Amino acid sequence: MERGPFIPLGAAIAVVVCALDQVLKLWIVNWLELGSRLRILPGLELVLTLNTGISYGLFQQDSMVVRWLLVGIKALAVLLLGVWLARTHVRLTAVALGLIIGGALGNALDRLVHGAVVDFILLYVATATWRYDWYVFNLADAAIVAGVIGLMYESLWRDRAAKAP
Repeated sequence: MERGPFIPLGAAIAVVVCALDQVLKLWIVNWLELGSRLRILPGLELVLTLNTGISYGLFQQDSMVVRWLLVGIKALAVLLLGVWLARTHVRLTAVALGLIIGGALGNALDRLVHGAVVDFILLYVATATWRYDWYVFNLADAAIVAGVIGLMYESLWRDRAAKAP
């Protein structure tokens, strides 16, 4: 197997994303009480929540078996994404994979340390009579979404048509 030239780039991005995510979560856990809200800007609040489920808070579970199953799934995903990273020859793909790997590692560490994923960023839209809250997320989640968008761009819109000889 030929190794791609962007392994160090993707790995560095993964380490930075995971480390920054963990630093922010450590700060928020020690600074904000569970469930309390702090308005930062119109449309942005900090609210500490612990997500024992999967994306968007679905399938909330307190079971130790489910906790370890989710950690195992993340570990397998990181391993497979790492293989993809090792084989890629496209910079954008390496950056996107680094974002996804770093985010997955950050959330997996939360499950190991806290038993749940620490979420704290709440985006909302409000008028005088109505308010819509987006789900509460964290930096790791945002990195994963950005990475997926990068992979979608790469696969759908980047000019990769084979040139005729």
